Amino acid sequence: MSVTPPADFVATGSIGRLKRVRVSQRMRNVELVLIIFASAINVAALVLVQLGVLGKVDAGPLAICALLAVLVFAIHIAMRFVAPQADALILPIAALLNGLGIAEIYRIDLAVGAEGWDGFATKQIAWSALAMAAALGTIILIRHQRILQRYTYVAGLAAVILILLPMVPGLGLTVNGARVWIQIAGLTFQPGEIAKIALAVFFAGYLVQRRESLSMVGRTFLGMRFPRGRDLGPILVVWALSMSVIVLQRDLGTGLLFFGLFLVMLYTATGRGSWVILGLSLVGLGAVVANQTLDYVNSRFANWYDAFNNDNFNAAGGSFQLVQGLFGLAHGGIIGTGLGEGMPEITPVSQSDYIIASLGEELGLAGIFAILCLYLLLVGRGLRIGFAGHDDFSKLLAVGLSFTIALQCFIVIGGVLRVIPLTGLTTPFLAAGGSSLVANWMIAALLLRLSDSIRNEPRLVV
Repeated sequence: MSVTPPADFVATGSIGRLKRVRVSQRMRNVELVLIIFASAINVAALVLVQLGVLGKVDAGPLAICALLAVLVFAIHIAMRFVAPQADALILPIAALLNGLGIAEIYRIDLAVGAEGWDGFATKQIAWSALAMAAALGTIILIRHQRILQRYTYVAGLAAVILILLPMVPGLGLTVNGARVWIQIAGLTFQPGEIAKIALAVFFAGYLVQRRESLSMVGRTFLGMRFPRGRDLGPILVVWALSMSVIVLQRDLGTGLLFFGLFLVMLYTATGRGSWVILGLSLVGLGAVVANQTLDYVNSRFANWYDAFNNDNFNAAGGSFQLVQGLFGLAHGGIIGTGLGEGMPEITPVSQSDYIIASLGEELGLAGIFAILCLYLLLVGRGLRIGFAGHDDFSKLLAVGLSFTIALQCFIVIGGVLRVIPLTGLTTPFLAAGGSSLVANWMIAALLLRLSDSIRNEPRLVV
């Protein structure tokens, strides 16, 4: 057995270490340039919003947002010491998306006259600072991803507790019909956002232990190997958990996210298409049953396939929001109305659920395409980290975290564009929502830690 270094390095010993240092410095320098570029775009977006709405530049909000740029640079400096070989694109992309979201939320606040803590922008800035601090702490405290593997079942238990917290009397809070929030000392938080990280850790650790029985044993039917009945337990349990979220907490998006995350990680671990077929069959069965038995799910489907029907459009909780978002996107056209020049505020919850419609109106199809490219690049880097992993846990964890962002984008943006029924998830990094920001910045930090650890580990070749 011989040990060969990662592809980035040619040799071990003093020459290999020198090359490693040079590669690390080059990657961090690229990251620094991209952070400066992202910060410049965010400042320009804020200035354009102020010029479009106020007709002048107010230095106060720019100074506050500059503090966020300082936090991003602090993360960059810390990575030079604790994660020097981490991916160079993840941090700038997250910072750029976060800044664009703040600019658009600030624009909507100006339109409705919200100021200070009454506005969503101020809260978003505060949550962004907390989220970046959480990301920095994650990078510093978790020195290697395999530490997380030791706590596989602890992570699973924590995820279940977090999911059930909103059901606790006196603690849970119902918002827009969904009981997915908790309130402590006047502060609201959505624990399901953190639960998706804990679930990714649990699924990765569990599937590493069980992958042999899940992938090798079963009966062949139509050229495809299907699992034994006794091995269906995990997928049935996660399906039941997801359905309970949909039924008890009235949160269609989170239920789909949890089950989709497990299904993709299960397929990645086993490579068996039969699991995908079984999973999609369960999703179809759940959709039919929920549509027939749950009024709010039935209304979501009705608003989706018949959005312009007057009965649906004028009904309470009907398709008014969906249609307004579509009209806003149409108003933006190819290049948009310009930041501060549109009317995104007339769409309900335009700063959170419909932030994509707001940006689409003012940045146009070109701007939305650029944002989607940023998400595609972010997810692509995460998947690349997973493919480069030297152990199964790292591979599964990186794929799971990356797919979480991808699936969340598909569910939210697909709902706004009327590709699928609308759900209540938030657009990662862009939409107003503190718990979502904290969770997604922690996902970015874990991907950075994974990329650094993978590049530092030698690969074993027999």
